[in-house]
This record gives sequence, C-alpha cells and structure tokens, in this order.
Amino acid sequence: MTRVQAATDCSRRAALRNLLRKTLVIALCLTTAALSVTNRADESTAPDAPTVLLPRQAITPAQLAVIINELDPTSRRIGHYYAERRGIPSENLIRVPFAPGSPIMDPGEFEDLYAQVKAATPQGVQAYALAWTLPYRVGCLSITTAFAAGYDEAFCAEGCKPTRATRYFASESTRPYADYGIRPTMALAGDDFTAVKALIDRGVAADNSRPPGTGYLVKTHDKARSVRARGYAAAVEQLGNAVRLERIEADRIEQKPDVLFYFTGLTQVPGIDTNRYRPGAVADHLTSSGGQLNGTRQMSSLRWLEAGATGSYGTVVEPCNLLPKFPDPAILISSYLSGATLIEAYWKSVRMPGQGLFIGEPLARPFGGYELLQRSGRWVLRTFALIPGRYTLQGAAAPMGPYREITRFAKPGFEPTWLLLPAEDAGASAYYRIVSLPDTE
Repeated sequence: MTRVQAATDCSRRAALRNLLRKTLVIALCLTTAALSVTNRADESTAPDAPTVLLPRQAITPAQLAVIINELDPTSRRIGHYYAERRGIPSENLIRVPFAPGSPIMDPGEFEDLYAQVKAATPQGVQAYALAWTLPYRVGCLSITTAFAAGYDEAFCAEGCKPTRATRYFASESTRPYADYGIRPTMALAGDDFTAVKALIDRGVAADNSRPPGTGYLVKTHDKARSVRARGYAAAVEQLGNAVRLERIEADRIEQKPDVLFYFTGLTQVPGIDTNRYRPGAVADHLTSSGGQLNGTRQMSSLRWLEAGATGSYGTVVEPCNLLPKFPDPAILISSYLSGATLIEAYWKSVRMPGQGLFIGEPLARPFGGYELLQRSGRWVLRTFALIPGRYTLQGAAAPMGPYREITRFAKPGFEPTWLLLPAEDAGASAYYRIVSLPDTE
C-alpha cells in the first residue's frame, strides 16, 4: 500500500462539528453519580411505568429489503432466517437468480439483476441486506456500493486517487434513499449458514442493550495503515464521556473481556479470537484487501465476524490509505451512540464508500430504546437514542393525546440523557413523548 497524504482533517472536523453542534445545557439533567442510589428493587413496588415515545432515529425492519440469490440454498436459508428474526415483511424479500460461488460479478450481469431488484423494491425501503458472502465485488466496485447506488464507475479509482463521495456521510438522515437517493447495503456474510445465523443472533441480542464496554483505538507499527490514529485524540476528547475509549500503541490486543469497538491497521491482526466482543461490537482493520472475503494475502474482514464482532468493513480493490475510503471511528461511534443501526452508523462514517464492503447484521442497534428507573418514588428516564439537539418533553393521559408540553431540554453531546419525570405530573400522564425542536426556535 502506498502512503498518500489526504487532506481530510478539515472536512472531518467540520462533520464532527455538525454532529456536535452547540446546544443548551440539559434541563432536568441528572448525573450518573446522582443516580447511583437508584435500586432496581424499587421497581417491584413501583406504580406501572409510563410509556415513552422517542423520535425515530433509525431505519426499521419495514424499511430494509433482503436480497436473496434464488439459486443458492444457503442464501435462501439466510434470507428467510433473517426475515423471521427481524420481522421483515415478506414483500421485502427480493429474489434474484445468479450462479453462486464467484467472488466477482460482471457489471453487465449486475445491471440486469439490479434492474430486477429496483423493480421489486417496495416503496419506502431505505436500505438493503445481501443474503450471501460471494460475490463481494462488481467490476471495480464493492457489491454493497453497487446495490446502494447502482453501478457507477465514478465510485472507482485507478491508482491512489479519490472517488465519488456520498452526501450521506456524517448526516443525520434516517431516510437515505428519500434524502440522498442511495440505499445503504450490508452483506450478511459468513463461511456457512451456522456462522451467519450466529451473526444474526448477536445483532438481535444487541438491540437496546446499551452495553458497557471499551472502544480500542489501536496504532500499530505500520505507519501507512495507522493513518486513522491522527484522529484518535479528538475522538477520545469528544466521546470519552459517553463511552470508554482507550488509545493503544501495539500490534495486538488480547484477552480483552469487553470489546465494543476495535479499530486498527495491519495486513494481519493477531490475537483477535482471544477477546470477547459485546453484542453489536464493531471491528475493522485498515488495509488494502480486507474486503476480499474468500482469502488473500491479507486478513479477510470475515475473521472479525468469526471472532465475535457484529460488523466489519474492508476494501475489495486497492484504495491506498486515503482516509475518506475507510470508516472514521469518531463518526461511526457517535452515530451508533445516538441510536443509529449498524448499517447507518457504518455507512455514515465512510465518505468515499465505492471500494469498501460493509458486512454484518444491518439492524443491530445496541444504543436504541430507553430504560425507566425508580428514584425516591419518581420515574427517571435514561436514553442514548437522541442525536445532539433541542427537544420538548410532552405528556398525555392517552396514547393518542392530546399532549401538553412539560419542559424543554437539550442534549449537547453523546452521553446518555437522564430525565427526572415531574412528580406533580405522575397522576396526569401515563404517556410521554420526546419531540425534536428546530434549531431556529
């Protein structure tokens, strides 16, 4: 891999500033220390918990279509199992026939399949899951980008050159097709059905789990493949209060019991199977051909999934070490912490995704949902699943309303929001909803 200086720091900082835009201090905010007295045993004698409606922050199963190779029995099993586990509507299962087993698909063959897929895609679908491991490439593109945006050689490059960027990068969109005309795509990849089934089950188990864990930002001896390390300090500064992040200079980490994120850069990453990965964990290594899944001189991204990660990324043709062609850890982590699904957080972290393959369980959403705790007889709401911004908390006696405003608050960063529901409102509101406010209001 040839080292190339990419002038991306300014654009990267601008994207993070957009995600971290200045807001007001949280009203009704409680610190973690203040909640340390909370005892879950209180819930056994507590009144019925209220219901809270959060703003939609992620793609739903009804917005994901699964593309199945009808000529591949394993693809059919994967697609049907995934649809069952995720509650994906039957009309979102799109079946196309092609000879299985080849790592690279001819662009002409792809164009025919893509036309079939587009014609069969229900209105409202915002993303795709591929129910196969091979092929992972179409001509000069990754197959995930080909399905996301169509076969467009502007996403390709010969030599160490930039490619077309996507406007979805670092955005707050929850409707990428409606907003930007692309459907982010991720492959449910694995060596066999058993491996993919385990991957799917990990993704489902991750949902709303808000797992404790550590993000490992690793700088190796390989300077050309450690170019992401220049952004590690900023990532820790911006996100270190929301999730535990460790900067490490080493070629490996081993025997770690709590891997939530693991970003590194080597051709081969030793010891990854000695670690324990949280459900929903993300791990990848910056190198030239990690997306070539069926074995190369360099480590396949599949090894991360085999080790226990739920998502990974690798390039299928030589990208050089241009930063926009690889996931930005800070943007990925911040999107994930704000309630995005895996497919959304990963895609939003790559400015130039044309040569990169996204693999994993697309709908894994460990930081979605909320929890209600009791503190001194009052309900405390805790949630990650809000992007930085301004909100209003509203209450009602019935799910259809009418709702009345209780208070306004702001979320300035990516730490979880804690809200103490008003005691004087306890008898009046069995239902609450949080509604986003415009910045200009």
